[in-house]
Amino acid sequence: MLQCELSGHQTPTMLELGTKFLISYLLGSLMGSLIMGRLVGGVDIRKLGSGNAGGTNALRTQGWLFALGVIIIDVGKGVLAAGVVPQLALPFVETDPTISRDWLILSCAAASVVGHVWPVWHGFRGGKGAATLMGTFTVLSPWLLLPVFLLWAWMLVLFGYVGLATISAGLFAPLYLALTRLPDGQPLFIYALVMGLFLVYCHRSNIQRMRLGTENRNTRVMLFRKKSQ
Repeated sequence: MLQCELSGHQTPTMLELGTKFLISYLLGSLMGSLIMGRLVGGVDIRKLGSGNAGGTNALRTQGWLFALGVIIIDVGKGVLAAGVVPQLALPFVETDPTISRDWLILSCAAASVVGHVWPVWHGFRGGKGAATLMGTFTVLSPWLLLPVFLLWAWMLVLFGYVGLATISAGLFAPLYLALTRLPDGQPLFIYALVMGLFLVYCHRSNIQRMRLGTENRNTRVMLFRKKSQ
């Protein structure tokens, strides 16, 4: 779990920070759906369904087993970026004792999410970052996962929109941290807030489709659905 103990005079070493940020970005750029697609014969789900490379489109177009593999890979990227990359001893890159370890960890975590959304290996066409972001929180603040998941599930069964549930969960995370962790958790709160707003940006097409009434809706999971549905 991330322990936020920072002093204002610390200045990150740009070489270590930049190198590990880049490694995390490249790690995030390894898309679970495209890796799974190659394993099953060259399927590119960006050419199917919604055209997105994330887990939701994988489930809709390829089924739950394929989607499970995608989610494991995408969550795993976030876990590695937040939990392993910041601790790496790199050749020719010294670890500076004055660097803020917490901000280094958060920077690597954010880089993996950015890499998932704009993957350099796949023409900068990726997913929307939710699974990889969840992976980073698994390391940074595992106790946050349960309330965020419960909120996500509640929004899904109320409205049937995965995108809306994901946006709501992403914005709920910094709110929950603000109510439970400040001031000690201020860096983590800033990370959660920035990433929550980034999720909203990544789901802007979903927001537009919901406004137009054309967004895919999972009526089977809804608690209060019309009989005609």
